[in-house]
Amino acid sequence: MLELELTVQDLASTRFGVSPLWEVVASVRVLRQPGAHAANRPWAEQVRPRLAGVDWRLLADLVPAPGRHIPGFIAPPQPIQVPDFETELAALRAVPAAVVRAGIDGLSPPISDRLAGLRDDPPRGLARLAETIRGYWDAALAPYWPRMLTLLEGDILHRARLLAEGGAQRLFNDLDPAVRWDADRLRVAHRFASGSVRLAGRGLLLAPSVFNWPRVSSIVEPPWQPTLRYPPRGIGTLWERRHRDLPAGLARVLGRSRARLLAELDAPAATTALAHRTGLTPGAVSQHLTALRDAGLVTPHRTGRLVLYARTRTAEALLAGG
Repeated sequence: MLELELTVQDLASTRFGVSPLWEVVASVRVLRQPGAHAANRPWAEQVRPRLAGVDWRLLADLVPAPGRHIPGFIAPPQPIQVPDFETELAALRAVPAAVVRAGIDGLSPPISDRLAGLRDDPPRGLARLAETIRGYWDAALAPYWPRMLTLLEGDILHRARLLAEGGAQRLFNDLDPAVRWDADRLRVAHRFASGSVRLAGRGLLLAPSVFNWPRVSSIVEPPWQPTLRYPPRGIGTLWERRHRDLPAGLARVLGRSRARLLAELDAPAATTALAHRTGLTPGAVSQHLTALRDAGLVTPHRTGRLVLYARTRTAEALLAGG
């Protein structure tokens, strides 16, 4: 059992945030142990073929599975609610060498030659790690990020309502069955960590994470703000293929074919797959996708020879409104 002692100042400094870089890190465990992450297995099955041409071994070395320790420097908590992915990579490249070495030393031996190189030359190794993560992100997460971010921000809004209705106790007690508020302590039934930690005015970052499912994880060691990562609400439906009715109002604005293509993009798809589903010719699909891209409603993501199209957050909002 991990106990976090919160003062009034800690409660005043408690905030929410999400991290695309942490989702990269947590998703590696899903790929390495899909049987232990059933809610995210559909994602793993879709992206594994796309990663065949991506060398992500250095990233995998830093995320043992199974294992209790992931070095905190890989995805350090950021001071803003939704940091840009490139901003997080810049923060990763700037991690002090001593912090990198301490994180690697905390891993169970033996370490790989790749990790030894990172430990021996942190600046060069972090630059290589950042490029490794970018390649992994482009193939495995970027096409899905708008959908994931919609879920994560929706969870934060839900928690904000709970805080307004019932205060901090209501907020904490609803986070996860493993988390309970008791007087001035937050008790976390942690799989690995135990003991009592005084936050001492540093506050607490509450971070919903898609790939953290099914458990809660934490960062409590300096120099970062104490962080509690938990699975968001609705994770069980995130990867379902939803059969939407074509929004009539949206079809009148965009045209029936373009509205239909948006509705079909619950999961990122290539032009040929969309043509097969909709009955449109590949050429027509390509023209419509170009128009939707220019309007900021879809984004293309290249994975090897394949280009996948995904809805943007604006498109998600239009479909929800429709």
